[in-house]
Amino acid sequence: MLIAQSETMSKTEVELRQELAAAYRLAAMLGWEDTLYTHFSMRLPGDGEPRFLINPFGYMFDEICASDLIVVDMNGQVIEGNADYNPAGFTIHSAVHMAREDAHCVIHTHTLSGMAVAACENGLLNLNQISTEFHKRVGYHAYEGVAFNLEERERIQASLGQNIALILRNHGLLSVGETVADAFQIMYYLNKACEIQLAAGQMASLSPISTIPDHLADYVSSQFKKVEHERHLVWKAWLRKLDRMDASYKD
Repeated sequence: MLIAQSETMSKTEVELRQELAAAYRLAAMLGWEDTLYTHFSMRLPGDGEPRFLINPFGYMFDEICASDLIVVDMNGQVIEGNADYNPAGFTIHSAVHMAREDAHCVIHTHTLSGMAVAACENGLLNLNQISTEFHKRVGYHAYEGVAFNLEERERIQASLGQNIALILRNHGLLSVGETVADAFQIMYYLNKACEIQLAAGQMASLSPISTIPDHLADYVSSQFKKVEHERHLVWKAWLRKLDRMDASYKD
């Protein structure tokens, strides 16, 4: 049964809920989940103080439906929904939504490969074509402990800047996008770049690692920018795949 539009819920909000719920289900399928932790959020349109959708604390990614998502304001008040949220997730996601009006969707993960690269002093290296999409487009944020301190929001905002992604050192990965499609695809390839780096590091004892020179990485990064519209085609393909497997995320 699909989530129904109500007097208080617009057609746009229903669609955003379904897309964000789909992102959670796909993340579970890809092995990105960390039990109840890490979060994806989506800013809701409208005038006034920003509000965003986020997962209710206590749900695994593979059981989240559109109707389960709660609405939170920038002060941490639950506006819609009958559940609470993870305070650390609120700190990180509200920080981005407060500072970047273009970052409607925010995705944060704790994958093995992402955390491994986040622990590397040199961060993400230009080891492969996939990595070059993030050349000069990823920020770094120093670890400050579990993000319970709201004062950290300003520092997260400064670390992200105008980048499409953020590596939270000794912690994990974060991507931002104008749509769920953008943020999801950015995270997919950021995580893939980290997987490549982790695999290359495991082979370093057998053969020296070759990196792509900065001037060439600049060029390839500019090529990627010209085809960013293709993210929406890939997202539609992801949704078709998910619908074939289990369309209950729309409920």
